[in-house]
Amino acid sequence: MVQRTLGRRIREERLKLNLTQEKLAEDVNLSMAYIGQIERGERSLTLDNLVAVANRLGVTVDYLLSDSVIPDEDIEYLILRQLLAGRTESQRALAVNMVKLMFRYLDENSFQDRKQENKIPPGNQS
Repeated sequence: MVQRTLGRRIREERLKLNLTQEKLAEDVNLSMAYIGQIERGERSLTLDNLVAVANRLGVTVDYLLSDSVIPDEDIEYLILRQLLAGRTESQRALAVNMVKLMFRYLDENSFQDRKQENKIPPGNQS
């Protein structure tokens, strides 16, 4: 999955520069066949080769990998899915009910906290 996404991004950037696979391969000292395999997601790159390709394309490594990285907000969902995987239906239901109860508690207490923060001590009212 990551290889295919990375390969697609490399191909897009190569084409923006009107580079052939042959020219890119020559510039980064790799074989044309290897570049083709990378772009098709059939092979992976070493870190050194990834840096060389990124430099030649004039982009950063993180840009090339950006479609492959899970955004932070999705990580929590992934963690929850992993925690629930392999559990029985009743165990999953219990976990969901516990999370609901925890959020209800947090919501009620944060409301109480906000109410107390907005209270004006007696005698200080104008």
